[in-house]
Amino acid sequence: MPPEARLDPDTFTFRDLHPDVSLGTASDRYAGWIGQIYSADRYSNQIKSRKNRVGGQSFIERVLPIESVQEYFEHFGVLELDFTFYRLLSEPDGGPTQNYHVLRQYRRYLGEDDRLILKVPQIIFAQKLRRRGEFLENRDYLNPEIFTRHFYEPAAELLGEHIRGFVFEQEYQRKKDRSPPERAADDLDRFFESIPRDDRYHIELRTESLLAAPVFEVMKRHGVGQVLSHWTWLPSLRRQFRLSGNAFMNRGGNSILRLLTPRGMRYEEAYAKAHPFDRLVEGMVNPQMIEDTAALIGQAIQQKARINVIVNNRAGGNAPLIARQIVSRLEGSSSTG
Repeated sequence: MPPEARLDPDTFTFRDLHPDVSLGTASDRYAGWIGQIYSADRYSNQIKSRKNRVGGQSFIERVLPIESVQEYFEHFGVLELDFTFYRLLSEPDGGPTQNYHVLRQYRRYLGEDDRLILKVPQIIFAQKLRRRGEFLENRDYLNPEIFTRHFYEPAAELLGEHIRGFVFEQEYQRKKDRSPPERAADDLDRFFESIPRDDRYHIELRTESLLAAPVFEVMKRHGVGQVLSHWTWLPSLRRQFRLSGNAFMNRGGNSILRLLTPRGMRYEEAYAKAHPFDRLVEGMVNPQMIEDTAALIGQAIQQKARINVIVNNRAGGNAPLIARQIVSRLEGSSSTG
């Protein structure tokens, strides 16, 4: 790692690693991070419990108040907000949704240099939606008006330059439901031609067959970045990068790498193993994931592309400890030349 890199293992400080490297997490507010990211006594009377049902099991999550994001940004340079994936920011009549109100609360506590990555609502980018236990066709798939009026415009107006990137996550497509890459490319071309031009768009494709030349050509033409994702059914991070020609495509000079779940492990199993997100789970962190992440950070620095590495608890149990492994690996690379 270049001399600008700095790691304080006692305080989990990752904010100033390198001018072209931002390290952050998928969501924040986890009580399991108290003593790492959050002060032990600062939120003692404000922690709330909520029930989350995953894979037929019920889990209790303990969460901090939104104001804790101020302390989060003392440690990290970027934050991915996942809750925007589940609901638009404005209703059909233009009124604000609950997600808008939550996002506005986050805005109150952001410092001038704090940056967010927002997940675009699934209703815009998922071909099928899970409803009452079934996957049904999404009639609003790739609807440019819904994206523009009910997500992009309110988000941009509220957050402005605090937005580092918008992530369009396309769900895994079963073999019988898969679109040919050429058709998917045409659909994406029409969509990005119809929405506001912005240099902060990134696509995460979760179906390996769509990691293909026709799709990448459309992404390059529109300056849309490829999200490199360590996820259940995708190939390795470095293979994903090779499939796109080892190029960072985002016109704004940013790239996004997301460490989500161990490869081959479903979301439900990863969540159950990782909960309550306060420690690393033995055998869950894939050493190759750490190696690939470090290598891709090096590639981004060489190509002068800012890389935003987003770590999820489900990748190994505790995102701050995984982040520390990544930076330790980077420092090891630097010391060995």
